Formats: sequence, structure tokens, C-alpha cells
Amino acid sequence: MAAGPKYSRLTSLSRRAALEEAALVCMARGGILEFTIDKVCRQAGVSRGLITHHFQSKDGLLVAVYANIYAKSMAAIDAPRPGLARIAAMIEASFAPDMFSREVLNIWLTLWGEIANNPVLQAEHRRQYATYVADVTAAIDELAAARALTVDAAALARAFIALVDGLGLQRCIEPRLMQPADAKSACYALLEPHLGKL
Repeated sequence: MAAGPKYSRLTSLSRRAALEEAALVCMARGGILEFTIDKVCRQAGVSRGLITHHFQSKDGLLVAVYANIYAKSMAAIDAPRPGLARIAAMIEASFAPDMFSREVLNIWLTLWGEIANNPVLQAEHRRQYATYVADVTAAIDELAAARALTVDAAALARAFIALVDGLGLQRCIEPRLMQPADAKSACYALLEPHLGKL
């Protein structure tokens, strides 16, 4: 039987998406040590030249991966959940199995570790984080207005995001000590004194 082609033919957009997904798989598996051009290309089944073609550099791929995982996270927390206030829905989604898994948290830990030393990634982080803060702030404002409460929504949003990130870090380092139910309880405990029962 004749061997098939070494590389499959995909559209440019599909190839770019495949490279981003391959990079996410590599990070989930082994953090920054697995995020090499050779390993990403091997995972995607493509040649090294496609990284340069689609992303210009490894940094370009890193930024694309960061935008990719942020978009997935925002889509998950913004998905409507009947019967829940939007902010409560965000809490429930943040600690759902597909968001609070060791693999996803490994990706976040890898990216957070790179932000401090990578100016290109810092710029992307600022852009994504501003959107995240605005989204959570709007959800808090919406609930506070409905309940005729006065809160500093932006400050509370930043505190909530910092708590979610810290809980994710704890889960990544020691999963047994940070279960999803405990993480949710911590978030409710932060917000309910300001917003009432969620």
C-alpha cells in the first residue's frame, strides 16, 4: 500500500488554527519546556517553516496562543446559564471541569510565567485583561443596579479576577487541596457581602 502524503493539505486559516491547538497541547503536556517550534510542528504534523509563515516568530505564536485561550475562556464565562445572575454564571463556568482542569491550568501557568519577561506577550495580556475586567465589571454593575446597590464594580472585578487566578494557581500546584466546590465558595464569599446572595 502506498504511503500517503507526509503533511495534509489545509486552508491557511485551518493550518494556523491547527498550530495554535498544537501549541496548547504542548503547553498542557509540559509547560514552556514543551513549547518549542519542533515540538509544536511535530504535534501539528507540519514543517517548521509554517510557524514563520503564519506567526513570523515563536513570540508571534505565543501571542496567538494567548489570545486563543483567552477567547475560549471568555466564551465559556459569557455563555448564558438559565436561572443564574450573570456574575454567578461566570463563577460556575470558571470552575467547570473544562476550565478548571490540570491541562488548562498548566497552559495558564505557562503563559503567566512568560508575561513578566516578554514585552510582546505583555502587550497582548494588557489588551485581553482590560476586556476581561470590563466584562466582569459590567456583570457586577448589572446585578448591583438591579438590586439598587452601590459598589465599586471595577475594584470588585479586579479582586474577583485575582482570586480566580490565585485559585487556579493553587489547583495547578496542589490539585487535592483546591477542589472546584471550594473555589466556587471562595468566590461567593468575596462577592456576596457586596452584592447579596448569588
